[in-house]
Amino acid sequence: MRKMLFLVTAWLLSAGVFAQQNGELWMDVDGKHINAHGGNVIKYGDKYYWYGENRPYRGFTTEAGVGVYSSTDLQHWKDEGIALAVSEEPGHDIERGCIMERPKVLYNAKTGKFVMLFHLELKGRGYEAARVAFAISDSPTGPFRFIRSTRVNANVWPFDYTKKQVEAAKQTDASKWKKWWTPEWMAETQKGMYLWSDMAGGQMSRDMTVYVDDDGKAYHITSSQENLTLLVSELTDDYLDFTGKYNMVAPGGQNEAPCIFKHGGKYWLICSGCTGWEPNEARMFRGESIWGPWTQLPSPFEGEGGYRDFSAKKTFGAQGTYIFRKNEEAGSPYIFMADIWNPRHLSESLHLWLPIGFKTDGTPVIRWQPAVPY
Repeated sequence: MRKMLFLVTAWLLSAGVFAQQNGELWMDVDGKHINAHGGNVIKYGDKYYWYGENRPYRGFTTEAGVGVYSSTDLQHWKDEGIALAVSEEPGHDIERGCIMERPKVLYNAKTGKFVMLFHLELKGRGYEAARVAFAISDSPTGPFRFIRSTRVNANVWPFDYTKKQVEAAKQTDASKWKKWWTPEWMAETQKGMYLWSDMAGGQMSRDMTVYVDDDGKAYHITSSQENLTLLVSELTDDYLDFTGKYNMVAPGGQNEAPCIFKHGGKYWLICSGCTGWEPNEARMFRGESIWGPWTQLPSPFEGEGGYRDFSAKKTFGAQGTYIFRKNEEAGSPYIFMADIWNPRHLSESLHLWLPIGFKTDGTPVIRWQPAVPY
């Protein structure tokens, strides 16, 4: 079946026809499946750039780095190679064999630089490090220069925490709780138990995204505290560090794979649950501002269809990675981009792009369609 898909796609390419379909292999202009996962799309000049994890056919760790593709129409994608390569230096943060996930690139108009943030796990340490990493480039295609990796907001309390909340968090002790998901454990978690336990070394950062608001301020949104809580953190003006201002969303809610956009004066945050490679029902939050308050709403996904008939209850078989627009013109749709993971052969994980519609009350809704929206 895989060979047949490649042959059919090769014929379409030679005929000048592009037929990217959700739930199928997506080919670049050279007839190779687009190997860019967990990433994002930006527009710079007259081109779009798609960044993502360059995954191996076998295995799990990062052997090449972060890939980048370019396009003028979101349909015909040229492989521009590896934007940020792994290091061959033993002990380097991004040594070959580390884990580089969820890369996101922003263009900083003030500095004229392209800044990449990504989730980093150090070689041989599983998911223990839970860091965010920074890299920078003068060009959208790289090469990006690795700057550093770190945990988030060490020794800093959320800006909206009261003295009473700080004192309550300091009374918790994560080492005491060997059994999770009890009412008592959840109460301690919501008091800030994992926030406090990671205070000195910094908060964990795993699945992550970035967002630039209308005023140019940029934010890092990440799954933290053992993937239990989302953190929203403000970035410095050059996008290369944190200002120290942050807060928490849904403590103990177990959300990952965050995607965010703004519409109708509201902020919309779409996440997944934590079920490994298996798809699950998406969650959605509405924020009155980037700092909240955040209200959880039902999943925006509705209807049947989907990859291998996964319905909206399983996010059509996918997990979100980013939300972008083709352009800023009125009527240009927001596109929810996601991965359909193939853990046996990660390089052949599939892509899913779906337009986001809106109900009469302004609430986002996402329905299955086989054709990719352009």
